[in-house]
Amino acid sequence: MPKKILITGASSGIGRALAYELAGRGYALALTARRMETLEEIRDDLQAKYPSATVVVHPLDVVAYDSVPGVISACAEGLGGLDILFANAGIGLGEKVGKGRFADARRTIETNLIGAMATVDAAVAYFLQQGSGHIVGVASVTAFLGLPRMSSYGAAKAGFSLYLKSLRAEVYRKNIHVTVLNPGYIDTPLNDMLKSRPFLISPEKGATMIAGMIERQVKSSTVPIWPWRILGPVLRWLPTRVIAGF
Repeated sequence: MPKKILITGASSGIGRALAYELAGRGYALALTARRMETLEEIRDDLQAKYPSATVVVHPLDVVAYDSVPGVISACAEGLGGLDILFANAGIGLGEKVGKGRFADARRTIETNLIGAMATVDAAVAYFLQQGSGHIVGVASVTAFLGLPRMSSYGAAKAGFSLYLKSLRAEVYRKNIHVTVLNPGYIDTPLNDMLKSRPFLISPEKGATMIAGMIERQVKSSTVPIWPWRILGPVLRWLPTRVIAGF
């Protein structure tokens, strides 16, 4: 039986690349995002490339919090079950503090933190009833330190990381695995406004690494592992004058 995974934010970036990677590995996919037309195009392309693939699509805006449980249930029904949630939907607006763009900061927190929490909460309810499951949450290396133009994004990702670690303790011995991923700079529209993107990798390369981490059910990892595994702890000690140059 193929593994069944639901990917949020599947219309672009990491989510889209992971859909192609996992379809090639024989997974059954439920793809969600706000842009239904794009999801349908991805579904049709995946099924052309992999004729035996099971791909269902469903519109989802994670900030429509009350709608999330119904979408999770509909996707699980469409796949005939659900094994893995890949909580990936997010935005990056690159706003500066004190520049009249607090609405963008609020949208970022509502999407990347509260929307992610709503998605995980609904999936955990399903997994608890089922008796098994795997939550994979996308945080970020920006959760390790505060970067210019990334204040609300980093705050949301740091909060989501802590939320997932708390969840891991809650579901201990309940056959639900929790993976926290901290991608570095992957070439997506979320970070292309930044003037510095060290160790940049393509979405496809990132997706290959992430697929392996999902299959190994790692507890936590940066993406890629090197050099971020070494740099992650170091970043917390960088002086402000260095961080200001990013």
